[in-house]
Amino acid sequence: QVQLVESGGGLVQAGGSLRLSCAASGRTFSSYAVGWFRQAPGKEREFVAAVRWTGGWSTYAESAKGRYTISRDNAKNTVYLQMNSLKPEDTAVYYCAARMKYYSDLRRAYDYWGQGTQVTVSS
Repeated sequence: QVQLVESGGGLVQAGGSLRLSCAASGRTFSSYAVGWFRQAPGKEREFVAAVRWTGGWSTYAESAKGRYTISRDNAKNTVYLQMNSLKPEDTAVYYCAARMKYYSDLRRAYDYWGQGTQVTVSS
């Protein structure tokens, strides 16, 4: 069992940066891949980025490439999402999710979810 708690969201101006954190409980967190998803009002939840359990491999949605960086610190049971050059269209609730070992860009592939953190980017 893994429990996930997101933090780091907030209000930022366009062009600014935020770093989201996903803190996990569970001694075997290092065995889990972690993904970030986001959901804007009236839209479906979409994939943003994911990192493999070893931390050496990651993947990004096209909208995140070049602006977002996902990383993990297994010693701290935490995964980060550094978001730079934020745009108003990045406004959404951001969720982290976990599944065993290998990442996926499919929402249904993840077994555990956090409650989300709101990111609002003003123009």
